[in-house]
Amino acid sequence: MRIRPVSAVTCALLGMTTLFLATPAKAAAPAAARTRVPVAIGHRGVPVQAPENTLAAVDRAARLGIRWVENDVQRTKDGALIVMHDTTLNRTTDVEKRFPGRAPWRISDFTLAEIEKLDAGSWYDRRFAGERVPTLKRYLQRVDRHRQRLLLEVKAPELYPGIERQLVTELRRAGWLDRGHVRNDLVVQSFSAASLKTFHGLRKDVKTGFLGAPKVSELGAYAKFADQINPNHRSVTAAWVRAVHAVKGPHGRKLEVSAWTVDDGDRAVDLARMGVDYIISNAPHVVEEALAEEDDDYGPAFSPLSFLYDL
Repeated sequence: MRIRPVSAVTCALLGMTTLFLATPAKAAAPAAARTRVPVAIGHRGVPVQAPENTLAAVDRAARLGIRWVENDVQRTKDGALIVMHDTTLNRTTDVEKRFPGRAPWRISDFTLAEIEKLDAGSWYDRRFAGERVPTLKRYLQRVDRHRQRLLLEVKAPELYPGIERQLVTELRRAGWLDRGHVRNDLVVQSFSAASLKTFHGLRKDVKTGFLGAPKVSELGAYAKFADQINPNHRSVTAAWVRAVHAVKGPHGRKLEVSAWTVDDGDRAVDLARMGVDYIISNAPHVVEEALAEEDDDYGPAFSPLSFLYDL
């Protein structure tokens, strides 16, 4: 640290500083309350403002300045990878109207050509009529166009044998396995430890996350193939987060915690105080606003003498 020579201008500023310091100010927060602000992740985009897991939801996230989005990948009858949360199509498309005799409308029972005919937006709002179920390729392209980052869930991998290897191929073709994406922009997660182990074995450089809240005694086993432990927010405690952070993952860095699904600002602040690294939300803009307000209230106090130093 080097102290600069004090000039006339500096002296004047020091005089202002004296006045500043003499003025009553809000007390600085206790050191324990100061923590890194968690990153908000848009759960299936921003489904409180656009139909989930569609390109419209990604576009909405981009307009709101949401840097991370989460989505789910599954496989059609003819082997195409698509973005969809449910293993059936009837909740978020008009499949029952178009194909009334094919209940229970499982994704794996429909070809890509059939799925691409479905309306994935009208159920949400008529403004989104004609929105389609995106292929993973189109989804990756849109996320990339917005310079966003991706938390990609392998949904129900037990229904799609070999999907991990296929996913690696698709990510590579889309340019998502280059050094920049792998280092900064991509995490692959799953509720299936077996699937995550398989994916990690294929691409050890890609960050992975296990969806769940293992016991503290089990964290070491998960840390062999997972960089994140991603629990339902209701199961999170400060002690458990500390225990997770105390374990190093497969890349030699502390395990991270992504808590889901949190749409309430007060709860997001509670989780931030517990030390979570990411918060997955249907309303990520609400979470970001709450965290920003908390950071303003409890962040490190501004030092009026800081201009004197080169750090």
